[in-house]
Amino acid sequence: MSAAAGAGDAQYRKMTQTPIPRLVATLAVPTIISMLVTAVYNMADTFFVAQLGTSAAGAVGIVFSLMAVIQAIGFMLGMGAGNLVSRYLGAKEQRQADCAASTAFFTALAFGLGITVLGTLFLDPLMRVLGATPTILPYARDYARYILFGAPVMCASFVLNNILRGEGKAMLAMVGIGLGGVLNIGLDPLFIYAFGLGIAGAAIATLLSQCVSFAILLACFLRRKSAVRLHIGQVSRKAEVYARIIKTGMPSFCRQSLASVATVLLNVNAAVYGDAAVAAMSVVGRIFMFVFSFMLGFGQGFQPVAGYNFGAKRYDRVRGATYFTMLVGTVLMSVLAAAGFLAAPGALALFRRDDAEVIAIGALALRAQCVVLPLFGVSTVTNMLLQVTGQSGQATFLSLCRQGIFFVPFILLLPQLIGLLGVQLAQPAADLCTFAVTLPFLLSFLRRLKLWEQAERAVAEK
Repeated sequence: MSAAAGAGDAQYRKMTQTPIPRLVATLAVPTIISMLVTAVYNMADTFFVAQLGTSAAGAVGIVFSLMAVIQAIGFMLGMGAGNLVSRYLGAKEQRQADCAASTAFFTALAFGLGITVLGTLFLDPLMRVLGATPTILPYARDYARYILFGAPVMCASFVLNNILRGEGKAMLAMVGIGLGGVLNIGLDPLFIYAFGLGIAGAAIATLLSQCVSFAILLACFLRRKSAVRLHIGQVSRKAEVYARIIKTGMPSFCRQSLASVATVLLNVNAAVYGDAAVAAMSVVGRIFMFVFSFMLGFGQGFQPVAGYNFGAKRYDRVRGATYFTMLVGTVLMSVLAAAGFLAAPGALALFRRDDAEVIAIGALALRAQCVVLPLFGVSTVTNMLLQVTGQSGQATFLSLCRQGIFFVPFILLLPQLIGLLGVQLAQPAADLCTFAVTLPFLLSFLRRLKLWEQAERAVAEK
């Protein structure tokens, strides 16, 4: 037996035999750390840029929607390939795993390059479409230019990161993302203040940190630390392979791309009430993403466990991992929601202490979001469960709900009815409706999982 095959068998035993709580926790902790580091450096960008003024703080929210588009493509290809890799490795289909990973990686580089070219050519119109006011536009332009340069690296990094997570190598993924994030936090004040580059300095810091993360993640594959191999020769020429990756990753694409659309609609509706409202909602978005990173990271630690065991037809372990992750996630979100509700004004003051209007608008919006935060334990895990087990249509529909099917009508109608309060309540209202829709999908899948488990047991007993 080769060393690679032996390592693969050891990883298979780990993913299909380790007790569920310990396995999910082992994979979730590094993922949570990497998600938190990402959220922290996003907040660091907002914090340091906010010191330049309210319009500069608003520009971060404008460009965030552009970054969400880049992330949408990277996550679609990365989660699509990562989820397929976990199922293929669980079913011991190495060649298919290598093909899915290589195809997604090189496709991400190509898509990212396309974003760089088109975004740079139409930079000013793009910023206006994303909601930039005349006073915010100069800042948004300077920030977005460098973010666009890094689009190929960002897209490809998301793919590499999610492939490592998919095969159960969460620690390697954490190192790549974490070191880049820490570097970003250190470079922000250096480029913004010491070098006098202003908001462009924050973007340059982000670009450099993304390049460092990409280099570290790629080195994991080049040094054979990964269970799959990346090679241009493994890139598929068959349309069905691309369709399978895109179909599996479509829920992630919907989540991320709709986050961009939702941010644009939020910015446009908030802009009616001035730059303070745009800045407040931008800061709230960053704070919420930091808090939600705990749940997102825990859920992404759960996904490879569910995928591996679903591929291995260990349906009892899939069900056990689902219940465990939902319970822990709900408790965790409840604790963080209570803390966020109490600390909302102080959290906003960290970013714009001298702007009482920003603090007042943001504190109410953050508290409203905290009220529905405990529901994310069930909503998030259900979506991830359906995605990783191949129920792509249902997972995609649920992904469309939060910031699409429910949020869009709320953000268009509520401000017309109750003014600025409608802007602040649109997302929490959408989250509540999404939870209500999620429950029937969860119960239906758990029933099917039980039937599949009984069928496997019957075959084994014959």
